[in-house]
Amino acid sequence: MNLTVFYFGLLAERRGLSEERLTTSATTPAALYAELDARHGLGLATSDFRAAVNDEFVAWDHPLSENDSVALLPPMSGG
Repeated sequence: MNLTVFYFGLLAERRGLSEERLTTSATTPAALYAELDARHGLGLATSDFRAAVNDEFVAWDHPLSENDSVALLPPMSGG
């Protein structure tokens, strides 16, 4: 399926970009992150950040659909 992935904070730094369109067989945010981590060595545990699908925070086992937007949001710091 085709998805748009948005990276924020440390994940954007480690990935080297803030957004990408990709084709994946992942059907949940957890499976998508596992695939991305295996490819790019992002190195965070899913317990350390949240996923949002189409601008809503979701559980890691939330089903993904064609053309969803997935945001990967680690904790933010600063003021």
